[in-house]
Amino acid sequence: MNKKKITITKSIFYSVIFLIILIIMLVNKDSIYDSIKYNFLESNNMDMLYEGLGNTIIITICAFLLGLLIGLITCLVEGMSDKNPFNIILKQLFKIYVSVFRGTPAIVQLLIIYFIIFRTASADYSIAIAILAFGLNSGAYVSEILRGGINAVPQGQIEAGRSLGLSYPTVMIKIVFPQAIRHALPSLGNEFITLIKETSIVGFIGAYDLTLSFRKLANATYDYATVYIVMGITYFIIILFITYLFTLIERKLIKHVNTK
Repeated sequence: MNKKKITITKSIFYSVIFLIILIIMLVNKDSIYDSIKYNFLESNNMDMLYEGLGNTIIITICAFLLGLLIGLITCLVEGMSDKNPFNIILKQLFKIYVSVFRGTPAIVQLLIIYFIIFRTASADYSIAIAILAFGLNSGAYVSEILRGGINAVPQGQIEAGRSLGLSYPTVMIKIVFPQAIRHALPSLGNEFITLIKETSIVGFIGAYDLTLSFRKLANATYDYATVYIVMGITYFIIILFITYLFTLIERKLIKHVNTK
């Protein structure tokens, strides 16, 4: 199936979903309006939701940037020479790190980091600890994503850089990584989207995010159906926006490369 057919199929699918939602809303417009008015419009709960949304965005962006940095460092270490014993030990440590964080659930990592490693930390540091936990988790996956992007870069470019007298880190940072990130951009976009959804568990350590703010609202109004449906729609809209944003970035990169 070519891209045009896939686009048409997606458009039809989203149109059908939108039509179903519209019909449900029209049939139950009075009760839906009353529920939304009661839960969101006639209360001061919107400030709480805005705060949760802001924390979710902060955790996601900071964790993604941290994961990208860790992934780049991991790729650098894995490409180092095996002639130095220190390099061998360092490479093994990073392999263990990747295996551990890819082989255990994110919630387990979050709980261990908060309740064991930082057990003396107060709730005020829960956001920072969440960023660290998700950054470490993301770094393990980003390293594998970037490895695939690096493998897509012609080996001749690396050899050419080395022949010009550039050091291995310089070749990787200035020549390989910019191309690798371009190749890996769709997968990096998926990782960012995954992070947004995974942040919904930070409430387990007391961090205030979008999910926890909706949960508190539902507990206050006892209208769980309306509040949780709005929460799902909110996450869905955020994911659609991020997907569109990464698609635009990918198109601009491809256009930039093709004009060179």
